[in-house]
Amino acid sequence: MINDLTSKDNHLMIGGVDSVDLVEKYGTPLYVFDVAMIRNQIKKFKSAFQKENLNYQISYASKAFAIKAIYQVMKQEDVHVDVVSGGELYTALQAGFPSEKISFHGNNKSRAELLMAVKNQVGLIILDNFHEIALLSQILKDTDQNIKVMLRLTPGISAHTHKYDQTGQTDSKFGFDVNSDQAKQAMQLVLSDPHMELLGIHAHIGSQIFGTQGFKLLAKKMVDISKQFQADFNYWPKVINLGGGFGISYNDNDDPIAAKTFISEIAAELKKACQDRSIPEIWIEPGRSIVGPAGYTLYKIGSRKDIPNLKSYVSVDGGMGDNIRPALYQAKYEAVVANKMNQENVETVHIAGKYCESGDILIDSQAIPKTSPGDILAVLDTGAYGYSMAMNYNRNPRPAVVFVENGQDKLVVKRETYEDLISLDLDY
Repeated sequence: MINDLTSKDNHLMIGGVDSVDLVEKYGTPLYVFDVAMIRNQIKKFKSAFQKENLNYQISYASKAFAIKAIYQVMKQEDVHVDVVSGGELYTALQAGFPSEKISFHGNNKSRAELLMAVKNQVGLIILDNFHEIALLSQILKDTDQNIKVMLRLTPGISAHTHKYDQTGQTDSKFGFDVNSDQAKQAMQLVLSDPHMELLGIHAHIGSQIFGTQGFKLLAKKMVDISKQFQADFNYWPKVINLGGGFGISYNDNDDPIAAKTFISEIAAELKKACQDRSIPEIWIEPGRSIVGPAGYTLYKIGSRKDIPNLKSYVSVDGGMGDNIRPALYQAKYEAVVANKMNQENVETVHIAGKYCESGDILIDSQAIPKTSPGDILAVLDTGAYGYSMAMNYNRNPRPAVVFVENGQDKLVVKRETYEDLISLDLDY
C-alpha cells in the first residue's frame, strides 16, 4: 500500500486530511479510517456480482471492526452485516442498523444472546451445533416466534493460511461436519421444526486467503452438498453463503487478488455446477478486505535502543494493546514516518511497542528515515482486528477512532481515560 499513499508538505495525507493535524487534534495512539476506501471496496464487490448477473448479498463480517459508526456506514451502503456476539448485536441495533439485515454467527451462542436475537427479529441465525438447535428451538416455542436460519457446515476444505485462521476443515470447532453425516442430522432437525425457516447453507474456509482455488472448491462442494440434500430431503437452498477470508496486502510479500477475480471465478464454478438447476442467491462475508486497507494507526516515536552490530529498537507509544496481531499471528505490517514522507530511508529498525512483553514488536524490520522523539509513525492497513481486538493490558487506555472523508475528520470513538479504566472496579 505504500505506493498508493499521498503526501502534502512532507506529511502523510489520509482522506484529504493531514495526519500530523490529526495527531495534534486527537493525540496518539490513534486509529484513523479513510471512509471513502471502505465505500469503494463495497462497490467493487457489488459491481463484480452484478457483472456476473447473480443474485447476491454482501454481508460485512463486523468482527473485523465493530463500532456504531461502521454499522451506520454499512447501512448507508445497503449491505448486510454479520455479528458474532450479543455485544456486536447490541452495537449494531444501537447504531440504528436494520435487524432484518443482521446475521448472527458464533459457535457457542448463549440462551440470552439467542433470546436477544429472536426478540429483535434478526434476519438470520446461522446455526453451528446441535446444542444451539435445541436451545433456539425451545426459545422459539416458548416465545411463539419464527425465524430464518442457516446451517454452518465444515465441508473438509482447508485454506492455505495461518493455522488459527483455518475454519473449513473437518477438525474444527465450527459447524456441522459433512463427512460424518452430522450435516444431514442437523438438516432433519431444522426442517422438522415449525418455527425455523431454513434459508440455506454456509461455510467459511479461513482468513487472509490469496488464491481462488479454495473458494472454487468450496463453491463446487456446496452445490454437491445441496444436490445430496435435495435427493434426501427434497430441499434446495435459497442461499449458499461462501463466507469470507479474502486477503489484503499488508506488505510487499502479500499478493491479494482483486474482488472481481474472486467473484468471477466463483461464479464460473457455480454456473458450471448448477447447469441443470437454479443458482441460489450467493452471499459472501468480507470483513478484513472491506476495512483493513482503510485503516491507519498513528503513534508518536519515543525512546530508542542502539545495539552494536544489531538492528536498533525504535519504540512508539502503543503496541500490542492496540494491535495484537503481530504477537498473536506473527502478522507483518509496514509503516511510514508520517511527518517525513519525502525523506529518504537511511536505516532498518525494529518498531517496538511500550508494553512489558518481549514479544511486543509491531514490525520486526522496517526501513525509515532518521527519526527523533516526537516524530509520527503511521502503521498501514490496520483497519481490521486492531480496535476490535484492543485491550487494556498494563492498564493502558484504548485509543480513539477517527473517520475521515472528503477532507473532513470526525471523532467516532473517544479515547479511554484512566477514569474509564477503573469505572467497573469496586473497593474491597
